[in-house]
Amino acid sequence: MNKMDLFNVAGKRVLITGSSRGLGKTLAEGFLRAGSVVILNGRSEDSLHEVQQEFIHAGFHPEVAAFDVLDEGAVQEAIDRIQPIDVLVNNAGIQRRAALHETPLELWNDVLHTNLTSAFLVAREVVQRMLSSGRGGKIINICSLMSGFGRPTTGPYTASKGGLKMLTQAMCADWARFDIQINGIAPGYFLTEMTRALKEDEAFNNWLLQRTPSHRWGRPEELIGAALFLASEASSFVNGQVLYVDGGVSAVL
Repeated sequence: MNKMDLFNVAGKRVLITGSSRGLGKTLAEGFLRAGSVVILNGRSEDSLHEVQQEFIHAGFHPEVAAFDVLDEGAVQEAIDRIQPIDVLVNNAGIQRRAALHETPLELWNDVLHTNLTSAFLVAREVVQRMLSSGRGGKIINICSLMSGFGRPTTGPYTASKGGLKMLTQAMCADWARFDIQINGIAPGYFLTEMTRALKEDEAFNNWLLQRTPSHRWGRPEELIGAALFLASEASSFVNGQVLYVDGGVSAVL
């Protein structure tokens, strides 16, 4: 195999949950530009078709699979319908800020289910079909800097992303022997719709720039390389790991 072929993901079928906006949409574009067949996912069919049209106008032709990643029956039906899947990117996630002592159970459950339970549900269905076909495959869980660190008012999010990191390792323990590689990407602070308010908070922005060795926010497209690596044969013996893409925040005190 040519050395560069190790990184080739052309023709691979890639399902990205929560890909109608934000980092998921950026990752979808990255895989499309690399020649993959991308399946966009979200709950709103209208939003997905809008994004699909954007990509079509840019010369790409993604597929669309509108389903709720927390609806077990809908997940099962959708995964059956869009087979085969070579790469699953569990990206669906939300952030709801509140101090833990002021966090209602409904908010806690909403964040935990969306960020953690959905990854379990979708991966379980994808892997069952990978096992039936004997194809093997790749799972990439979008974790977070908060998978290993906490900050005030991020308790539910931190718990969910910490859980996703450990779920990544549990998936490896159960599925690595079937030629399935399961890894995570832990983004630091990237400029997205979700973080816009933080960027506009002068005190927080100044703190972050000083706290980050790279002295800047991440650009969403800077996650693409890590995703392509973990989706390719170049990572065939990388399993159960979480790759921090954070400008160095997690490397220094």
